[in-house]
Amino acid sequence: MTEFILAGVQLRPRIGDIAGNIERSSKWITKAAEAGARLVVLPEASSAGYVFADRAEALRYAEDIPGGPACSAWAALAQKHQLWIVAGVTEREGGRPYNSAVLIGPDGHVGTFRKAHLWNDEKAIYGRNEAGFPVFDTPLGRIGVGICYDAWFPETFRSAALQGADLIVLPSNWVPVPGQPADVPAMANLMCMTGAHSNQSYVAGVSRVGVERGQEFVGRSVIVGPDGWILAGPASNDGEELLLAEIDLIGSREARHGNPFNQPLADRRPDLYVTRDARCAQNGRRD
Repeated sequence: MTEFILAGVQLRPRIGDIAGNIERSSKWITKAAEAGARLVVLPEASSAGYVFADRAEALRYAEDIPGGPACSAWAALAQKHQLWIVAGVTEREGGRPYNSAVLIGPDGHVGTFRKAHLWNDEKAIYGRNEAGFPVFDTPLGRIGVGICYDAWFPETFRSAALQGADLIVLPSNWVPVPGQPADVPAMANLMCMTGAHSNQSYVAGVSRVGVERGQEFVGRSVIVGPDGWILAGPASNDGEELLLAEIDLIGSREARHGNPFNQPLADRRPDLYVTRDARCAQNGRRD
């Protein structure tokens, strides 16, 4: 039996309140474990909040990985409950902060992902991802990671899928999209659904709620199946809550990749895809 319960925890972190955020997230992780979850996903920036004034403030609240206070607390819970956790954390390395997500298992820290596509003021605050999109092989299946704005780039999902990712988790701090009609799904939900469908992978987009220094966050966390349809959620736009979905990363591989009608990964035409530099070279210019 390879099925398990995936839990998404929609939180309301508070900026600079590391102890409070650890306490709050720990309670929800415990609640998820009591519901039978084996993988728990927390939002982006769950350790220390998000709307930092500048790099110096972000660095003040950042922590070393894996030995920082939030990662250590989460690792203790992962060991106690024999589960895996993906959580957004403000990382410190080499005197620089990073907007990161950690994967922690029952035996401790498994890996770290740094946000690839920096949004708005993040460009001035955080260091850059220079390592790409790793996929972590776990007993639950192969897990890829992105963070929030990364979902706006199809390369995020495709990079993970081409490495065999069964699940792509997206700790997020989704904000309102200008012009969003009230009667259609949140743009972030559509991105998750499209990424799942186009790459035959499960997707878990887990966001936060609340207002921080004037910035509103919209919640709407979702767990999406590899067919692109939502399995759990969307969550509310203003409340902390727990999403649960039974998924099967390993046992679903044959069905996901063996569709007789269409196989978005197998049917690709890389021979027709060109990079910007190659296109410019074909056109005899470099612009």
